[in-house]
Amino acid sequence: MAINVKPISVESKPRLMLSAPRLGPTVRSSTISLAVNLLLLIAVLSMLQATLTLPGIAAIALTLGMAIDSNVLINERIREELRGGANPQAAINTGYERAFATILDSNVTTLIAGLALLAFGSGPIRAFAIVHCLGIVTSMFSAVMFSRGLVNFWYGRQKRLKSVSIGQVWKPGAAA
Repeated sequence: MAINVKPISVESKPRLMLSAPRLGPTVRSSTISLAVNLLLLIAVLSMLQATLTLPGIAAIALTLGMAIDSNVLINERIREELRGGANPQAAINTGYERAFATILDSNVTTLIAGLALLAFGSGPIRAFAIVHCLGIVTSMFSAVMFSRGLVNFWYGRQKRLKSVSIGQVWKPGAAA
């Protein structure tokens, strides 16, 4: 007897990430920006009339991994600012600004490697490189610009923001 686990694993995780009440808009914006990243990448590939092959799918997986890393960096920088005692609006602003340099550095480095694969590779390697380079561009847009826009939309309407729901903010010595 076979059990179909697809509905449990593929469809319920995004629903959980978007509907869990204790997860704030910053985590929800990360989830939405990942979906936008994937949609943008598929849209660009569709406009180029590219055939999606196995190397292309591998590049999409790598792109999503890098986008997740960008979102984790942003959320950790915001938590770091909150731990330092910054008010929530300043923590969001400074967190995005401080994470941008790290995200830009990692994406430019990976883009250079992707361009080298594109220049010196052939066949499936070039297909991987094309999708990967396009994915880096969409990842930068969705992780930095789109995610920040969503967080500003959710938190920017509030005049005096008292707290940011970003998960547990650990402070040294608080759990002693």
